[in-house]
Amino acid sequence: MTRKPIKTETCKQLLDKFYAKPRLTKVEKLAFSGVGNRDVYNITAPFRFDGEEVILGRVEERDSEFSQVFFFTCDNQIWSPRKHTHTYNLQDPCTTIIKGELIVGGVEVITAADNPGKIVSWITQFYRGFQIDSLRHFSSGPGTMKDIRLIELADGRVGVFTRPQGARGGRGQIGFTIIDSLEELNEQTFIDAEILQDQFVPEDWGGANEAHLLRNGHVGVLGHIACLDILGNKHYYSMVFSINPETCEKTPIKIIAARSDFPRGPGKRPELEDVIFSGGLIRSGNGRAVLSVGVSDAEAYQIEIPDPFIEYE
Repeated sequence: MTRKPIKTETCKQLLDKFYAKPRLTKVEKLAFSGVGNRDVYNITAPFRFDGEEVILGRVEERDSEFSQVFFFTCDNQIWSPRKHTHTYNLQDPCTTIIKGELIVGGVEVITAADNPGKIVSWITQFYRGFQIDSLRHFSSGPGTMKDIRLIELADGRVGVFTRPQGARGGRGQIGFTIIDSLEELNEQTFIDAEILQDQFVPEDWGGANEAHLLRNGHVGVLGHIACLDILGNKHYYSMVFSINPETCEKTPIKIIAARSDFPRGPGKRPELEDVIFSGGLIRSGNGRAVLSVGVSDAEAYQIEIPDPFIEYE
C-alpha cells in the first residue's frame, strides 16, 4: 500500500491553523500543598488506580533542575502528597496501565562526576506494579532519550514511542515500535524503533507525552511540538496525531493548546515563558476532553477543550 505523503508543516504554520479555529475552553489552575515553596508542574492527568484518584507531578525549586516526582491525592480541591508514599528523583512523570499493571516513567538526570551540580545527561526510568506502594524498577531508556511512552494495543501487545535525537533524530523526532510484552523492553528496543517520517521540519522538534487506544484500534498520540525563536527562547505547544500501529500510517499533527490559553504567571526562566508541556488527557465522552499541562515550567493547569481524538475514530 502506498502511503499518502504528509506535508510537513512548521510550528508557525500549525499555530496559524490553531488560532484560525477558536474554541470554547474552561481553564483551572491546580493548587498544591505539602511541598514547601517548591513548584509543581508537568503533571500527569488524574487517574484512578487501586480505588483512589491520583496524579503525579514534578516537584522542584524554582532555581533548580533537580526534582522529585510525587504521587498526589485531592481533598477539597487541594492536591497533597499521598501519605506514606515513595517519591522518585525524576523529572516529567508519565503513566499508563498495561494488563492491569501500573507503569510509571520519569527522567533521571545524570551529573558530572567532578561536579554534582552539573547535569550532563539523562535517562528515562520505568517502574511497574499492581499497587502504588510496591512499584519496582524494570527498564531504562538509552542515554539522553526523553519522551518514551508505552501503550497496550488492541491485541495485547505493547506499543513503544521513542524520541531519538542527534545523528538519527536531529533536535528530536518520534519513533515507534511494537513488542510482545514488557519483558522485551530494553535499551535496544528504544534504539531500534522506526522514526516516523515527515513530522517535523529540521528546525522544530517534538515528542509523545501520552498514548490513547482509540475505538478503531489506532493510537491517538498526545504530544508536544517545539521551536526556538531568534533570541533562543523556547516555544512549546500541545499537539496530537493518530497512528495505525500496524502500518505506521499517521495523520498530520495539529496543535490543540498554547501558552496563550492560560493566565499570565511565573516562569522558571524568561526563555521558558511560552512553554506548555502536555501531561495527559481525559476524554469525557461528550465531545469534550480535559488536558493537563505544565505551564512555563512553574505551574500546573487543566483546560477543557473539544475532544481532539474524535475525528481519528
